[in-house]
Amino acid sequence: MKRLGIISSTVLGKSKTFENLEERTVENEFGKATVLISDTAAYIPRHGKNTKHHILPHLINHKANLKALKDLGVEEVVGTNSTGSLKRHLKPGMLVVPDDFIMFSGGPTIFNTKPVHITPVLSEEVRQKLIEAAHDCNMDVINGGVYWQTTGPRLETRAEISMMAQFADLVGMTMGDEAVIAGELDLHYASICSVDNYAHGLEEKELTMEKILWHARRNAGSIVKIVVRYMERREG
Repeated sequence: MKRLGIISSTVLGKSKTFENLEERTVENEFGKATVLISDTAAYIPRHGKNTKHHILPHLINHKANLKALKDLGVEEVVGTNSTGSLKRHLKPGMLVVPDDFIMFSGGPTIFNTKPVHITPVLSEEVRQKLIEAAHDCNMDVINGGVYWQTTGPRLETRAEISMMAQFADLVGMTMGDEAVIAGELDLHYASICSVDNYAHGLEEKELTMEKILWHARRNAGSIVKIVVRYMERREG
């Protein structure tokens, strides 16, 4: 069986399922990627393993990361992404499996010398497997939603959020880049998103990184269980 590719924050590394994986540096034409490997999984900590040297969203080498997974024989990739809610009914603590995204910032591409134009999508097969894994764990997830990717690392203004909320449900800084590069590499990619805060302006309280991280830590255990169940289902 081919390995499942996983791209996440460092939260998965705190799970017993992932704590003893072999660390490997995989080098390709786009750079180097740190990959934690077992016979069944290839896990990339998106922001690096060292919490004191957090790789900011706009500095992540998505091309090297996803090409490393491709070179390791991966065909399916699960992303876990922290997001802000653009809708009042999507409350912090909820989990969403989006089915589309908006990204007007261009983003990275593996093609620099030839005209290749893909139509980016989120894999419906991987999406449904994530939803089924969540149901196996007796967890509720929102099926569908539009993710709006911003460049980061700054958060968004009230006016920006007001505009985005007319067209999307979630806002984040990484999923769109990963989905595009995955598509260019013919990898099947989808994400489970943790709603960690209301976006700027949706509530009167000041939005802070401390509040975002608090909700992210609360959702971490649920996401780990869903990803582990996804892997178990693949193994039969």
